Amino acid sequence: MLIFFTMGLFVLRLRRKARWSSLPLAVIAALCLPRPTCAAEISFHNDVMPVLAKSSCNLGTCHGNARGKGGFQISLRGQEAEADYLTLTRELYGRRVNSGEPDHSLILLKPTMQLAHEGGKRFAIDSAEYQILRAWIAAGMPNDPIGYRQLVKLEVMPNEVYLPASTSKSPGHDRTGWELQIQAQARFSDGSSRDVTSLVVYEVAQPLADVSHDGRVTGRSAGETTVLVRYLNEQVSVRIAFLANRPGFAWSAPRAANLVDEHVFAKLRKLRINPSPVCDDATFIRRVTFDLLGLPPTSDEARQFIADTSTDKRAALIDALLERPEFADWWALKWADLLRIEEKTLDQKGVENFHSWLRDAFAQNKPLDQFAREIVSGRGSTYEVPPANFYRALRTPFERSEAVGQIFLGVRLQCTKCHNHPFDQWTQDDYYSWGNVFSRVDYKIIENNRTDSNDKHEFDGEQIVFLNETGEARDPRTNRSRPARFLGDAQDVDSKRDPLNELADWLTDAHRDRFVQMMANRIWQQVMGIGIVDPVDDFRATNPPSNPELLKALADELVCGPPTDKPQTSTRTRRDGAFDLRHLLRLILNSHTYQLTSEPNDSNREDEVNFSRAIVRRRSAEQLLDSIGQVLNIPLEFSRFPTGRRAAQLPGVAVSNRLRRNPLTDADRFLRIFGKPPRLQSCDCERSDETTLGQTFQLVSGELINELLTARQNRLDSVLASNQPLGDVMTELYWTTLTRPPSQEELTVATQYLEKAKNRRSAIEDVMWGLFNSNEFLLRR
Repeated sequence: MLIFFTMGLFVLRLRRKARWSSLPLAVIAALCLPRPTCAAEISFHNDVMPVLAKSSCNLGTCHGNARGKGGFQISLRGQEAEADYLTLTRELYGRRVNSGEPDHSLILLKPTMQLAHEGGKRFAIDSAEYQILRAWIAAGMPNDPIGYRQLVKLEVMPNEVYLPASTSKSPGHDRTGWELQIQAQARFSDGSSRDVTSLVVYEVAQPLADVSHDGRVTGRSAGETTVLVRYLNEQVSVRIAFLANRPGFAWSAPRAANLVDEHVFAKLRKLRINPSPVCDDATFIRRVTFDLLGLPPTSDEARQFIADTSTDKRAALIDALLERPEFADWWALKWADLLRIEEKTLDQKGVENFHSWLRDAFAQNKPLDQFAREIVSGRGSTYEVPPANFYRALRTPFERSEAVGQIFLGVRLQCTKCHNHPFDQWTQDDYYSWGNVFSRVDYKIIENNRTDSNDKHEFDGEQIVFLNETGEARDPRTNRSRPARFLGDAQDVDSKRDPLNELADWLTDAHRDRFVQMMANRIWQQVMGIGIVDPVDDFRATNPPSNPELLKALADELVCGPPTDKPQTSTRTRRDGAFDLRHLLRLILNSHTYQLTSEPNDSNREDEVNFSRAIVRRRSAEQLLDSIGQVLNIPLEFSRFPTGRRAAQLPGVAVSNRLRRNPLTDADRFLRIFGKPPRLQSCDCERSDETTLGQTFQLVSGELINELLTARQNRLDSVLASNQPLGDVMTELYWTTLTRPPSQEELTVATQYLEKAKNRRSAIEDVMWGLFNSNEFLLRR
């Protein structure tokens, strides 16, 4: 017995150090450890491991921690069951389990608090968890035989439910609440199934509800939440909407303009939420011009639009804006953030080339699948093949795999580098196989004229991105490379074929839902302010779309493109005009959902995820600065660029190591203060929309605002020189700044202030300063 114990402990230690991990632990355990002679009904994998998960023993805050707790370490969330078996039965001379006296086992005494336990009481002596562990120990701690029945699928009912408030009477008082029973069924490889409702783990995404040990959900407040149901390696999400008790609620039955409204309004009706009304023309033109161009409309554009009596004028305006050159500037800026177009890594010429390629792609309305193909398969000179700069910024296989997964598939894989994803299906095996797809990407540095010799991450000069004949990304657990595989695929990538071209084909397949839905979700989020899946690049079981039917409809529309005269088929196929950014934007912007006012009503006041009203949000740094420049009709100055370049047209990010050669201007600093990202991550989460004290100082007394207001020959000089009545002057400035005329009260106060002023030019500056600091100017309504 001592020999068996020594061998088992030795194997476990080597396994922890990833030296023998090429051997399956099931085989090692079968060879090294004695098996009990008596048969046991309790399965270690299917019963004991779920108990450890149910009791939270294998979480990162407890014994699943990288260093364990109290000298006891098991795998995080049970991802290495065989290693856990050795730990439980053989570590510490087997003193954690006592088959002779099962009730004296440490794994029963501590979680029931019969002995002091830092983790507190995890289950009671009369609980099912205790009985399962005790029966397993009494049977001699049997491991499952090779070929044991394995979990195939976890079925959970219900998957989605809208739960109305119900009034139940209890002695002494009435209460309004929500209650729901979740049922979980496990199906196994031998065709059997069992109810595992009491064994699964329940995790609530938003703190709107409590879930009992046996899956009884009790809502705390109205709203929507997701309950993750987890058993072994399977997890299913249940989306629950707790409907507010609204006596006398009547559905307003708004008219749907297109399929967007049909799906949005259908869900709002289930939620007993009425959408806000459609906004007025002044709000619409200001909103849509900002969203498509990053600029406000001019005074003339706004007045002409509002005066137009055509019934289709909003659709006509959308069409016109989509063809403006500023549209390509604005959307190139959005993707420059995601693709990490910054000078420290790419150098100035690489930044300008890549940004110019982006701008041309949006100006030409390049299909988005082709756009993605050219980026993920791009290689060659970073000066001659602009998309090659994408890989120039990503120097390791795993940086490349994480970026492609997040940008084009909406998958955040960073945590799977160290352990299986706690909230999604991805494992460490998936991570290292996916990373190996990019392992042959290599670089030839033609020259590097960096200015900071101590910064090895700075590159200045041409590079060649190419595909090596060989290359591997090693899995640190085994110090070997795993077969290259695309995410979620069971088949290895053919090593004789070009992996990047194969990736481009696989990624942009019209039937690959994740890519198509990710692109549709990005487009929706850019104009609506919040994704259907939000965060926009975090698709996972525990973060389901707020409106799955809407997301699917948008994805289908993106694949199929605009209607044609050709016969329609019931299956989704790529047609001429597919992956058309302008087509999908046109569909969204013409919907009533997009055009709703931001003013809430009694039913949607708390709603921020179902698009029942426009969500007020802050203008971006570029929108704010370009708006000030346009309103004052004065060119802006940025480091290294000719005067007159707009903030939205800047290809890169001003970097600190070039300060001595090209000092930052006040405009550069303004963009930084208001959240322009450094572009060091493949995520638009870098762009900050948080308000800070520094922003307040910039608006109240910043040098840039004062310089632009007091500059000679700006718009204020021209309106004063026109000799118009003060009322007309103020009306023009309000139209230019806020896209509306002043109210009578605003007009009276402003004109009286100007009439009394000793210096009229200074007084107008004061009025404009007030408009620039107003919420109406700073916020998108």
